[in-house]
Amino acid sequence: MARQHRPRPPRGRPAGPRRPATTAPWPPHGLLHHLLHGPGGHREAGRHVEQLTWRWSGPLDTERFTAAWQSVIDRESVLRAALHPAPAPRLILHDRARADVVRHRAGSADWERLLERERLRGFDLRRPAPLRITLLDLPGPCTGTAGPVTRVVLTFPNALLDAYSVHLLLEEFCRAYLAGGTLPGGERRPDLRDWTAWLQRQDTAPAHQWWRTALPAGPLTLLPARPGPPTGQRGPGRVEVRLGPREAARLHHWAALRCVPDSSAVQMLWALLLYRAAAGGPVAAVGFGVAVSGRGIALEGAERLPGPLRTCLPMAVRVDPRQPLALLLAQLRDRALDMAAYEWVSTARIHRWSGRGATATAGGELFESLVSVESVPRPPAGTRARLAAAGAVLEAENAGGTGPGGLPLALLVHPGADGSLTFALVHDRSRVCDRDAHLLADHLARLLDHLPRTGERTTTATVLDVLRGQPLPAIAPRPRTPAGHTTAPRTFRLRPRRPPDRPAACPPHPP
Repeated sequence: MARQHRPRPPRGRPAGPRRPATTAPWPPHGLLHHLLHGPGGHREAGRHVEQLTWRWSGPLDTERFTAAWQSVIDRESVLRAALHPAPAPRLILHDRARADVVRHRAGSADWERLLERERLRGFDLRRPAPLRITLLDLPGPCTGTAGPVTRVVLTFPNALLDAYSVHLLLEEFCRAYLAGGTLPGGERRPDLRDWTAWLQRQDTAPAHQWWRTALPAGPLTLLPARPGPPTGQRGPGRVEVRLGPREAARLHHWAALRCVPDSSAVQMLWALLLYRAAAGGPVAAVGFGVAVSGRGIALEGAERLPGPLRTCLPMAVRVDPRQPLALLLAQLRDRALDMAAYEWVSTARIHRWSGRGATATAGGELFESLVSVESVPRPPAGTRARLAAAGAVLEAENAGGTGPGGLPLALLVHPGADGSLTFALVHDRSRVCDRDAHLLADHLARLLDHLPRTGERTTTATVLDVLRGQPLPAIAPRPRTPAGHTTAPRTFRLRPRRPPDRPAACPPHPP
């Protein structure tokens, strides 16, 4: 067993009479709503976690480090939040919660196994403090550093926090660490209570009217795969395609010339992969979920509010291979802009308004896959510089985790600190086996390589010719009992057997 150091409980706020916990009704919003109403309830919701990792170069005072996180917990109500799941979900905001910080000495734990163990632990959402901070000291000075290096992993349930929130919390931690372990000021307002109250005040009539006409009638192609036999596998899997800084810059430049964000380009590629699996005529409607931050709402301070504001909205478009690619791209961009006004609306309501009456826990007849292009808040100017002046450098590493729950496929795009892009294809291995996930990732890599070379008049069919002759991946039917996510995701990172300007191509079989 790894030898570890758990710091003494931090002092935190001055002792005083403990105030009673406050409660707030949980709105039918976001990923947590879908997980709670799916198989397994709060237990399953607590198993879907994300992880962000950093390297801390320089001396690290464990007591000061822990006190700084404790100060953030005292300030942010989401870090003292717990869930009362029945009979109706309610959010319980505790007066106090303890920072969970564990430091492992150099050589006492293997990094990959440590990450896996933290993922497997999951979270009991009925208890406060939905964030764990784990440190692992590296032996000796590392290359390019003159002092000690410590790896830091933050593990959190994506039902209550998202990567955007954790970046906000990390900036507050840095300010607290620089201030000796105490964050100045009291509790943040607005907080979760203000957000839930804002949601309850919204007039749903305009959103209802828009969503009723925004989704095309008739069937949608929801998965980029053909029906297949049972896989014989279980748990989540993960395959990654990586674009280096130069390749990512080419994609960004291509999108900017067409006046669209990178997210629209990624959504277009996923729509093309869905179209390949469509049966019938040349024109097909495809549907998938898109992750939105939920912070573009008219609540003052929402853009700096950590919490479960992120949600999934259905994106549905018609793909005509005879039309220029630019038309499909503009269609996706315009639809995303229109949806932005109603990103506070839950998927469950959209289902009801669409008249489809889906009963599945995560999208049903509107989407069975998700595209998420991560955006992170811009750090306040000077915070990292002040930390470096104090002798510590904090550098982002990777993002990981099991991904969104309840969906057989999700494409998660993470920007790297060096300008790279990582496309993580997260799959339910009971529906999509490892071999077919690698095949789908290979198709994505081919499209990513070809897209920056297309022109204004390039048609959708021309782009799809890149995949001519390639077999479709297979997807198994939904099991009668939900596949348990009790194992850590099997991650395959793609080997760059390619020229320098081509994205890492995925082999059709697991290595």
